[in-house]
Amino acid sequence: MCKEKIIVILIIVLAVLAVNLSYPKYWNQTADFVNNYQLSIINYQFKIPHFWDRPFKLGLDLQGGTHLLYEADLSKVEKENYDSSMQGLRDVIERRVNLFGVQEPIVQIQEIKGNYRLIVELAGIQDPGQAIKMIGETPFLEFKEQKTEQETQKILDKQKEIQERVKELQEQGKTIEEIVVELDKIEDWQLSQQDPYFKSTSLTGQYLEKAEIGFDQTTTYEPIVLIQFDDEGTKIFKDLTSQNIGKPLAIYIDGFLISAPTVQETIAGGKAQITGRFNLDEAKELSRNLNAGALPVPIGRFNTETNEFKSGEPLSQQTVGPTLGAVSLEKSLMAGMYGFLAIILFMALFYRFSGVLASLSLVIYVALILSLFKLIPVTLTLAGIGGFLLSIGMAVDANILIFSRMREELKEGKSFSLSVEHGFRRAWPAIRDGNITTLAVALILFSFGSSFVKGFALTLSFGILLSMFSAIFITRNFLKCFCGTRLEKIKWLWR
Repeated sequence: MCKEKIIVILIIVLAVLAVNLSYPKYWNQTADFVNNYQLSIINYQFKIPHFWDRPFKLGLDLQGGTHLLYEADLSKVEKENYDSSMQGLRDVIERRVNLFGVQEPIVQIQEIKGNYRLIVELAGIQDPGQAIKMIGETPFLEFKEQKTEQETQKILDKQKEIQERVKELQEQGKTIEEIVVELDKIEDWQLSQQDPYFKSTSLTGQYLEKAEIGFDQTTTYEPIVLIQFDDEGTKIFKDLTSQNIGKPLAIYIDGFLISAPTVQETIAGGKAQITGRFNLDEAKELSRNLNAGALPVPIGRFNTETNEFKSGEPLSQQTVGPTLGAVSLEKSLMAGMYGFLAIILFMALFYRFSGVLASLSLVIYVALILSLFKLIPVTLTLAGIGGFLLSIGMAVDANILIFSRMREELKEGKSFSLSVEHGFRRAWPAIRDGNITTLAVALILFSFGSSFVKGFALTLSFGILLSMFSAIFITRNFLKCFCGTRLEKIKWLWR
């Protein structure tokens, strides 16, 4: 078997995997049918597994959701700290909305003539009131101490007991509701819901005055984070450190562990340092998160008439309904399907069998790019789908350049194999320059554009790179498989 045929077989295998990853519905339905059929005929069953069914991530304009715009009150913040304060606010808001399972939230900072605003886009959230409540809550900072080995082991044992019981009930075919009822009968089942390693203390962010960057003088000036408590926090911190010498003291923001430094000695002055072999960026981020947890930047809107700041109230809010998003997606996919069929028809009519091979290559390209969108994953907006559809046209454009060169070579009387080789080699400079130019524009759009423009640029960039692979590698190996066969002698198939 020649090298080209082996490559084509591998391409087809890859294409089958990509198709099922992009749209696993038919594979899974067939697997269920075969599995049920075997079960009804024979006792032994070789179970065909389901293909991984991962949904595409859709943006706000397709899935529906809420768009909120807030103004930030920086009146109590030094001007030189504006940027770091806004970055800290954005980090906390992103972490908070992620707790609610929002897919791909978009949180952006906007500056207009010295006024800072916060843009929050939450896909899948249809209730603006829920979104406003979610955003307006104050980030919660807390310090936790390590539990005893007995406490930890007791919780871990209970978690193991719960897991084993759940597995047993699942094997029995119990529903989720029945499993919950059975678990409620287990003594002290609530223990399994606790953190097995750390427990809360009375020291929270309300006692933290500030956190700032420092450098360890005893080492090679590694970045550290210095924290300062108020008077009451100083007393609590002193008692807490005296009770936990040699043990970690964990720092949580919104329930997430961000640091767990070990206590070296009793700290009486209300000052402490957090070390952890940070680089400068990590130390800045930790300091920013601590300050944001203790003293978040108020967000809301200014009343232009009274010049009063109304905390928690958005400057504007917009809701995109899921029905509108579904209609937009359906129309976009339909337009893409018609355009795709038109391209295949054009290629088959004007380039005959070469066009058919190019169309097959294009089908593989679509399967590969869609599976790539799932794996990364890429959040698809309406603009992003437009970029993807544009890349399909560019993939065909490369094939047109190649086939036109091939025709010229064939008309000069050259052999089919030589025409294929020369056609690809001589068309390559035009394909390369055209795609690099478009890719450069896409990168500029991604760097400086808004969220929707970035979606268009991202899908277009992926499409350009993969379309070059499709045109140069896949189509080329398809054509080479016909070198030396009877079909290469049928001239009207190629001219």
